Amino acid sequence: MLILAGGSNVIIGDAGFPGTVVLVRSRGFRIVAEDETTVTVRVEAGEPWDDLVAATVEAGWSGLECLSGIPGSAGATPIQNVGAYGQEVAETVVSVEAYDRVTDEIVELTAEQCGFAYRSSIFRHSDRWAVLTVDFKLVRSPLSTPIRYAELARALGVEVGDRVPLADARATVRRLRAGKGMVLDPNDPDTRSVGSFFTNPVLDDAAYVALVARAEVLGVGEPPSWPGAGGVVKVSAAWLIDKAGFSKGYRGAGGVAISSKHTLALTNRGSGTTEALLGLAREIRGGVHDRFGVTLHPEPIMVNCQI
Repeated sequence: MLILAGGSNVIIGDAGFPGTVVLVRSRGFRIVAEDETTVTVRVEAGEPWDDLVAATVEAGWSGLECLSGIPGSAGATPIQNVGAYGQEVAETVVSVEAYDRVTDEIVELTAEQCGFAYRSSIFRHSDRWAVLTVDFKLVRSPLSTPIRYAELARALGVEVGDRVPLADARATVRRLRAGKGMVLDPNDPDTRSVGSFFTNPVLDDAAYVALVARAEVLGVGEPPSWPGAGGVVKVSAAWLIDKAGFSKGYRGAGGVAISSKHTLALTNRGSGTTEALLGLAREIRGGVHDRFGVTLHPEPIMVNCQI
C-alpha cells in the first residue's frame, strides 16, 4: 500500500506502483489551544500547505511565513522536516497524530518523538505511520520570525536577524521561489520537477576541510557553507553541481534537463521518463563525487525505483 497526498516530492518508477494507492484528501484546520501570545492549530494531513501558510499570515500568526509557495500537503511536512529560507517545520510542530500500522492504533507523537533532523524524521523511509493531523504552535505577531537567510534578507532590503511584516515575507519568498521555477506554473517547464532533487551535504570537520582544499586546488573558490550543531558543516549542493560542470539548463538524455533557473531542480521537458530522470541524477552525483569527493543524496521519496 502506498499512501500519497500531493505527490510533489515523490518519484514513481516507470512501471508504476504494484499495489493499492491511498490518496489523502482530508482538509481543514482548527485552533486547539491559545493564550495571549501563541496559538496552536491542528491541521488535517491533506490540507494544501500553501493554503495553510496563507491563512496563518492573514490571521497574524508568525512561524510559517518563510515556507510559502511550497507545494504539497500539511501532513507531508513533518515527514521530511520541510524547510526553506531559514525556517523549518520542526520549529513549530508540537505533535503529530498518526495511525500506527504495526500496533493498529492511533498515536500522538511529540516533536521530540518525531526525531526531527535535517530533511528527516522517524516517518521518512518508514511505512509504519500514516500522518493524520499535525499541531503547529505559532506566535501571535504581525511580524515574521527573525530573517535568517541572507538571500531573503537582501530581497527584503533588511539585515539578517531583522523582522518584517508577515505579508512582506510571504510575498518575497513566493517571488524568489518563482524566479527559481519553484512555484507551480503549467506554462513553465522548469516547474515540472520535485523541487530540489539533492539535499545539501552535511560534512564533518575533516570532510569539510578536505573539500575546501580540493576546491582551492581546482581554483573554483570556497564552497558556500553554513555551520551546524556538533561541529558539522552544511555545504551548498547547487554550488557543487555547478562547479562539477552541470550548469543551469544542462540537458540529459531522453527529454530531461537541469532547470534553466535552479541547478538543484531536475525537470521533465515534456517527454522524459523516470529512468531518464534518474539517469541524469546518477550522472550528476557521479560527476560531483569525482570532482569533489562528496556524495550527494536525493531528497524526494523513490517509489519502485532507485538512483
